[in-house]
Formats: sequence, structure tokens, C-alpha cells
Amino acid sequence: MPMQPMDHPLNLTMQAVLTYGSWGLTLVLIGVAVAMGLRERTPFYVLMVLAAMVAAFAEPLYDAGLVLYFYSTHGMFTHFTAFGVPQPIWTHSGYAVLYASAAIFIARAIHRGTLTDRGLYAFAGLELLMSAAFEMVGINGGTYEYWGPHVFRILKYPLVIGVLEAAQVICFAVAAALLRKYATRPWHLLGLFVLFPCTFFMANFGAGAPTIIALHLDHPSSSVVAVASVLSILAAASLIRAAAAMLPLASGPVSPTPAEPEPVRADHR
Repeated sequence: MPMQPMDHPLNLTMQAVLTYGSWGLTLVLIGVAVAMGLRERTPFYVLMVLAAMVAAFAEPLYDAGLVLYFYSTHGMFTHFTAFGVPQPIWTHSGYAVLYASAAIFIARAIHRGTLTDRGLYAFAGLELLMSAAFEMVGINGGTYEYWGPHVFRILKYPLVIGVLEAAQVICFAVAAALLRKYATRPWHLLGLFVLFPCTFFMANFGAGAPTIIALHLDHPSSSVVAVASVLSILAAASLIRAAAAMLPLASGPVSPTPAEPEPVRADHR
């Protein structure tokens, strides 16, 4: 088992790029979410973004499970440490950019009834590419790494991570659309703050369970991790397929229950 890279030097330039770049994009995303919400007279999209950002406080659970470490040498912008992993302040903006940005557009298309299952698969592929691009920059730029015995890496990035992240974004977007459809009061949308971590860990710790267990074996082997990673990828793909099957349920507003007809009364003279 590799050793946790606690003394690996942090690239301060890349840290600045990720911090200021992701927070700048987050402000733009919030502006877009506000504009979308004003057009539809709902706080739904802004709450989706905020829910993702708040959920980043649970990032240490993900780091422990999937063996990720943020380099923490002198100069790190951090606000708390849990499970022995210092958290950079750009995790919150990173969650908004990487997860909420795609989710709000998926949920909007679902609500409008314009998203097909093929469209959902296309969004899943786009999220996979976004995840890969974002994380390859962060990893190869010298800010963090997946230091466990992962396999199927591309530029140090484990492929299974991207598939799991795509699945969790798809599940969050579809579940959020369902919540919006069936919510009867505006405050019911606050359930998004619970829904995001539930879908996040359902995908990453549920579908990702074989990989997590294989990574943490007392004596891990590349072959076992490879088999486990394939199982997790298949499980994540099945989640996306199940989410696609729910599109007819999630699309459009709830139709009001039709009023029962007045009973026919006999005319007694």
C-alpha cells in the first residue's frame, strides 16, 4: 500500500488557479442560476448550487474512502481538517463547478420535458469529461492525488472516479427534478441540502463499494482492484440507466387532481 503523501510539496501557483478560478466560475454559475430561477419564479436552481457547496463539508468522507489527499505543505489555503486530510477552500467552489453546473441544466431540461434518455446519457458523458479535465489539472498541477492502489489511470487520474461522479450528478439531477415536481410548498425545496449528500454517497459509496473495499484491503493487489473497479463502473452505469428510466416520472409539473363530478340528483317534484 502506498504511503499517504503528507510531505508532498503543494504547487502554490496551481492552488491559486484552482481557488480563484473556481470561485470566479461559481459566482458566474450563481448568477446564471438566479436568472434561470427568476424566469421560472423559483429558487430551485440557486438552492441546487448552494446544496452542492454545503455538501463539500463532507468531502473528507470521500477522501478517506477513495484514498485522496490534498497536499498540505506550507501555504495551503485550508479551513478545516478531518480524517487526517486538510481541506482546501476550493472544494466548495469545485463542487459547484463540477457537479451543480451540469445538474441545474439537466434538471431544467427534465422539468421542461425535453430530455430523452439519450440526452441524459450525453449529459453523463459530458460530466465524465468535465470530471476528468478538472481533476487531471488538479492532480498533475501538484495540488492533490489519489494515492491508493488505483488502476486504469489516465494521467494519474483513476477512470472509475469519473464514472462514479457522472452517476452521482445524474442521480442528483433526476432526484432534484422529482423533488421539484412533487413539492407542494417552496420550503420543501430545502430538501435539496439533504438530497445532494444522499445521492453523492449513494453513488460513490454504493456503486463504488467494491473499489473502496479493494483499495483498503490489508494486502491489496492490482488484479483485485481492477476487478472491483470494473464492478463499480458497471454499478454506476446501472444507476445512470435507472435514472434514465425515471424521466417520464420526473418531467413536467404535477397535474392537478381532477375534481369529481357532481352526483346526479333525481328531480323530485
